[in-house]
Amino acid sequence: MEKLGGISVFVEVVEAGGFSAAASGLNLTRSAVGKTIARLEERLGVRLFHRTTRAQSLTDEGQFFYERCLKALEEIRIGEALLEAGKRTVRGKLRVSMPVIFGRQCIAPILVSLLDEHPELELDLSFNDRIVDLLDDGYDLAIRNGPLKDDENMMARLIAHQRLTVCASPSYLEKHGTPKTLDDLARHTGIIYGKQDSHRTWVFPTDDDPWRRVQPQSRLRMDDLATICDLAVEGAGLVWLPCWMVREHVAAGRLVRVLTDVRPVVFQSHAVWPRSPVMLPKVRLAIDTLVERLPRLME
Repeated sequence: MEKLGGISVFVEVVEAGGFSAAASGLNLTRSAVGKTIARLEERLGVRLFHRTTRAQSLTDEGQFFYERCLKALEEIRIGEALLEAGKRTVRGKLRVSMPVIFGRQCIAPILVSLLDEHPELELDLSFNDRIVDLLDDGYDLAIRNGPLKDDENMMARLIAHQRLTVCASPSYLEKHGTPKTLDDLARHTGIIYGKQDSHRTWVFPTDDDPWRRVQPQSRLRMDDLATICDLAVEGAGLVWLPCWMVREHVAAGRLVRVLTDVRPVVFQSHAVWPRSPVMLPKVRLAIDTLVERLPRLME
């Protein structure tokens, strides 16, 4: 402990700019600070400071030692924080940004269930399809679908894989037949997801080509996936949607999955949070819970 005390005094002298300023900050006498540094130099067998009557400056050995002391003290601080975090009750407000439909149907129910388990936890959930700036907008956590951009200020963890599937209502299939191959899709009516002048082409991974692009006939395009799903239930055409979105409709017989022997598109969902030496207990709880429970909803 005496050795660690000498190191902390040494670092304070360097950062304060001198023995007197360090003594004031540590609530010690200048003489006590000087003696501590002298004992440290004697133990190390090197001179850490150039001393004059007016100032002190680091020697080359002192600069080398100072840089390593900073790393050591930072590790100690992180260790103490982690131990303290492990003892704390999960409490406070957790602000989470998530895509609208995926968040409403899959993420929010899981997070809301934590309120019964942790009475001191509060949730502030934002449903928005834009990519928010977590630091500027003050979010603790965000849910992102698809590829992530490199950002050294952010941490990320995979929470689920999403699969896309082609579906139609029993009434549509009875009237128009069931597509058996990808080539058949071009002869069917589809409800297409699109925004402004662009639309999403249906793609499928194949053994011969990394992506097989197929586009059903369509006179109906919209930018709301929930409405596309509702129209499919009404028999308006084939749809290409995430499995989690159609799961309950398929279970109830309102929709039927087709082309089930074709390899589906699979993409990743991540939890993203600001980089920090210590993860807040409320953030860790939310991520761990999503990793555990979310994959069950993806099939």
